[in-house]
Amino acid sequence: MKLIKKYNLSERDVDRIVEMAWEDRTPFDAIKSQFGVPEGDVIKIMRSEMKLSSWKMWRERVQNRATKHSKKTVADDHRFKCSRQKRISNNKIAKR
Repeated sequence: MKLIKKYNLSERDVDRIVEMAWEDRTPFDAIKSQFGVPEGDVIKIMRSEMKLSSWKMWRERVQNRATKHSKKTVADDHRFKCSRQKRISNNKIAKR
């Protein structure tokens, strides 16, 4: 896919983008910050990587969802993760 080459994404990166986009609490800005892929291209990646029925369900769910669009959130802090998510450093789950 052209987008994958454009952003020089590995298969692992694409998998992580899909995973982050699927999560309701991860805003598109977090994906852009981590991988440099804007919202429009994330949507295209999702469409190419998912079955049509799954993509339609996801697209309907995330449209106008405040948690996916940080400009629509009320909170001023711009954390890119859920408060319940374990801290991740260097792609390894930090041990307590």
